[in-house]
Amino acid sequence: MNDSAENRQPANLTDFLRKTFSKFLEPVGHFFNRLGIKPNTMTLIGVMGNIAAAVLIALGHISWGGLLVLLMGPVDAIEGVMARQLGRVTRFGGFVDSVADRYSELFILGGLLIFYVNRGETLPVILAYLAAAGSVLVSYIRARGEAAGYQVKAGLLTRVERYLILAPFLIINRPLIALWALAVLANLTALQRIWLVRTKAKTENDIL
Repeated sequence: MNDSAENRQPANLTDFLRKTFSKFLEPVGHFFNRLGIKPNTMTLIGVMGNIAAAVLIALGHISWGGLLVLLMGPVDAIEGVMARQLGRVTRFGGFVDSVADRYSELFILGGLLIFYVNRGETLPVILAYLAAAGSVLVSYIRARGEAAGYQVKAGLLTRVERYLILAPFLIINRPLIALWALAVLANLTALQRIWLVRTKAKTENDIL
C-alpha cells in the first residue's frame, strides 16, 4: 500500500471538514486575531471548556456536558485557522495542540468513568478505561511510528471520528453507545496502525 492510499481516509475527512467550515471559521479567526488573542490561548480555552464538560458529565449532566464538548470542537479548529492567518504555524504550536487534544479527550472519558463509578456500574467503567487506552495508543503509535520514519496516518477511528461519535451520543444522553464504539474501534485502530508499521518495516526489510 503506497503512502497516498494509506493516508486517504483521515486526510480526506479532515480536509473535507476544514473546507466545509472554513467560510465560517475564517471570519471568526480574523475577529480573535484582531482582539490580540494568541492561538495557543484558544487551545487552552478549549482544554478548559472540555474540563468543564468532564465535570458536568461526572455529575450526571450528560447532555449539557456533550453540548459543551460539541462547542469546544470549533474552538480547537479556530486555533489552527488563527495560526495560519498570522503565518505562525510552528512545530511548538502543533505540539501544544496535540497535547491539548489528548488531555481534552482523557478528561471527557475520565468524566464518564467517574460518573459510572459513582453509579456502581462495572461494565461502563471498563469500557471507559478501554476507550481511553485506545485513544492514547492510536496517537502514541502514530508518534512512535513516525519517529521511526514510517507514515502512520491511516486508521478506522482517528481523533475526528472519535469526536464525531462522542459528542452526539453524549448530547442525546446515550454515553454507553459511545463508549462501546470507542472501546472497540479505537483499539482496533491501534492494532491496525501496529500492523501498518509492521507491513512497512517488512517492505523495507527492517524486521529482525
